[in-house]
Amino acid sequence: GAMALHGELWAELPAEKRIFCSVLLFSWAVYLWEAFLAHRQRRVYRTTTHVPQELGQIMDSETFEKSRLYQLDKSTFSFWSGLYSEVEGTMILICGGIPFLWNLSGQISGRAGFGPEYEIIQSLVFLLLATLFSALTGLPWSLYNTFVIEEKHGFNQQTLGFFFKDAIKKFIVTQCILLPVTSLLLYIIKIGGDYFFIYAWLFTLVVSLVLVTIYADYIAPLFDKFIPLPEGELKQQIETMAKSIDFPLTKVYVVEGSKRSSHSNAYFYGFFKNKRIVLFDTLLEDYSALNKEPADGEEGENEETKSKTKNKKQGCKNEEVLAVLGHELGHWKLGHTVKNIIISQMNSFLCFFLFAVLIGRKELFAAFGFYETQPTLIGLMIIFQFIFSPYNEILSFCLTVLSRRFEFQADAFAKKLGKAKDLYSALIKLNKDNLGFPVSDWIFSMWHYSHPPLLERLQALKDTKQE
Repeated sequence: GAMALHGELWAELPAEKRIFCSVLLFSWAVYLWEAFLAHRQRRVYRTTTHVPQELGQIMDSETFEKSRLYQLDKSTFSFWSGLYSEVEGTMILICGGIPFLWNLSGQISGRAGFGPEYEIIQSLVFLLLATLFSALTGLPWSLYNTFVIEEKHGFNQQTLGFFFKDAIKKFIVTQCILLPVTSLLLYIIKIGGDYFFIYAWLFTLVVSLVLVTIYADYIAPLFDKFIPLPEGELKQQIETMAKSIDFPLTKVYVVEGSKRSSHSNAYFYGFFKNKRIVLFDTLLEDYSALNKEPADGEEGENEETKSKTKNKKQGCKNEEVLAVLGHELGHWKLGHTVKNIIISQMNSFLCFFLFAVLIGRKELFAAFGFYETQPTLIGLMIIFQFIFSPYNEILSFCLTVLSRRFEFQADAFAKKLGKAKDLYSALIKLNKDNLGFPVSDWIFSMWHYSHPPLLERLQALKDTKQE
């Protein structure tokens, strides 16, 4: 009886109310699901206080305890920050934050002499205000994460000054990309006629390719220092390995990641015949700032860094670095990078097509407080962010599953290159340097981990059977 009554009440609601409630309910459902998973994972951190037997050779109890406490802190932090952003999002929806900000933007652009017919100008003001708002509300969380959590566990290397300079730089660079790209996109949607979604999609495709191309050469160096890897054994070995699998390597860089944090990583980028490899200095035993002996003039700051790390060697030996690169190049050789691009572009095309189908629906706009006007930017926001959210959740889960498969394949590739032993020890070292916790709840890891759990990767490397 009660259910039927609910159904009737639901059916009597106007369409826009139903849309609004569905969006809100779905958002909370996802949040509660994530909170449930995080709770299960926290229970693992709390209860696994001794190194499990199968990890005996891999992790000493001191590192194990350190990583347990680090992950526990991170998990508690993400619980609170997640709760905050869920409540903030809900309040913005319920209090009509989006139409409020849109009208405010209209007033501002009106003062500058652009009337309501200048929709694109109003959209840009709206974007600027919205990103400013999220940057400011995100700031306390980001500060806490960097200067309390990362600091406490010995990862943070930034000063407050560096942090703020970085944040302002990031904001400005983001605006320089976001505003022109958005205005062009809105313009294309406006003049594109019936098939605007094809042009819009092609435009975003071109933009993403251009960004990938210029990112490493022009954008990343604004934030970090990149130096070519000096001539020497490691460089020769990297070049030899690249040649052996026909990887068109043009340059190898070392990036000063240690100015930010002592987490380590490696990646490659570039299109067609112009590929670069980037190694974090924290990945390389020989370059890691933490392993350097202080020169005469620099006693002060090095002492401090030293005491933080208690003279633990950090980073990987050359052979291990090569094994990590063998894994990364495996992603390229096996076509994972191309497959990911194709999947994301097919998805983007589908989304633009559905956007074209839905953009004419007045009730979508009404649901979010837009009764008179239907601005294109708001339409993009409502459809891509709210209406597609169930689809996005499913898609991101599928991509996570795919990513884990790719990781196993890339490991197997490195193993084929004869690097199994080195990759084995590199994975253990990286896990240790980054304080990864090797025990996880199965649902949590299935939902979140883009990389397979450490033990599974090590097990796969050990197995002598080739796939």
